[in-house]
Amino acid sequence: MTRGSQRERDRERAQARAGGKGKTKDDGLTPEQRRERDAKALQEKAAKKAAQAAGAANSGGGGKGNTNKK
Repeated sequence: MTRGSQRERDRERAQARAGGKGKTKDDGLTPEQRRERDAKALQEKAAKKAAQAAGAANSGGGGKGNTNKK
């Protein structure tokens, strides 16, 4: 029993479902431009995360803390 035709149909269905989505390397950027873009995105992401962490630390809400009162 061969499954060749079933595999082909499954591949076609998967490709149709993807609908042309996915990562494309042809974004018109040179590798250096791509590195700069990615580095900037990472810096923005890190700054956003740091701001959220600072906001959570300053809010003082009741999360973890010293609960061992005597």
